[in-house]
Amino acid sequence: MTIPPQDEPIGLPSSGSVGANKPPIALTIAGFDPSNGAGVTADLQVFAAHGLFGTSAVTALTIQSTISVAAVDLIWPSNLRETLNHLTTDLPPAGIKIGMLGSAEMVLEVLDYLQQSDESSPLKAFIPIVLDPVLRSSSGSLLLDLKGLELLREQLLDQVTWITPNWQELGLLTRTEVTTLKDAAGALDLLHDRYPHLHAVATGGDQTAPIDLLLTPVGVIHQFRGKRIETTSTHGTGCAFSSALLSRLILREPPIPAVTSAKLYVEGALLHAPGLGNGRGPLDLLWPLRQPRSLPVDTPRTSAPAMRPKGFRLHT
Repeated sequence: MTIPPQDEPIGLPSSGSVGANKPPIALTIAGFDPSNGAGVTADLQVFAAHGLFGTSAVTALTIQSTISVAAVDLIWPSNLRETLNHLTTDLPPAGIKIGMLGSAEMVLEVLDYLQQSDESSPLKAFIPIVLDPVLRSSSGSLLLDLKGLELLREQLLDQVTWITPNWQELGLLTRTEVTTLKDAAGALDLLHDRYPHLHAVATGGDQTAPIDLLLTPVGVIHQFRGKRIETTSTHGTGCAFSSALLSRLILREPPIPAVTSAKLYVEGALLHAPGLGNGRGPLDLLWPLRQPRSLPVDTPRTSAPAMRPKGFRLHT
């Protein structure tokens, strides 16, 4: 990243340059979280933090806070269909993140959207499509019905280019038990056997040793060691990672650097977490925008501890 001499907020154009450099568009298809920790509102913050313009198609309205998910109300499938069609006609995405779908009907709508036969089909544009398989809440409640899970396994995985399950989700997708790093690697191999085109990241941020595994289409597994950050503000970490990963891919980073950058971004969001709520609080997803560019990258603007993870770079 090159840092301009002027001290303007990152991502904002200079005076007189509005419209001169149009930002890439990132589309999120996910649920709405009123506590702003995950879902479409969180995704849009991640996109903004990476200098992208975000659009969204809502699949469900939830009643939740940092403490728990109290209820989930799916929107009408026709609403999702019309939203996607309208957005794609006017604001075609350079990449798509798919999060919570909730039901088989929603999975079918997304499949239909990705498989459109006309030239507006996202698949015809060869853009990155990242699936964050939201299958269960942290309390264990199912967030995708069983028929939807089967459709996701048998059809949707064949249409996306990336998938970012945690260990529990990886186990559900492969019908295996995943409790160790070896189990995770074995489950990734099973995914590769069935879907050799996929890049798959088994995220281990919720494990004692936060190690992520990336399986590439050539069948090689790469290991990414993380740093455990002791905090209760962990709501939406998986959502943030998948959206950050999509952002880096849209910015044309190769797979391995993109995973590394996404991990560093989430690390910074955890370090900056505002400590809100009485449960699993939200991250600070806009933290890169709060760093004064006239200061060294590791220097915080406020008295908060060590802000920018070493190595993180924001494209401008």
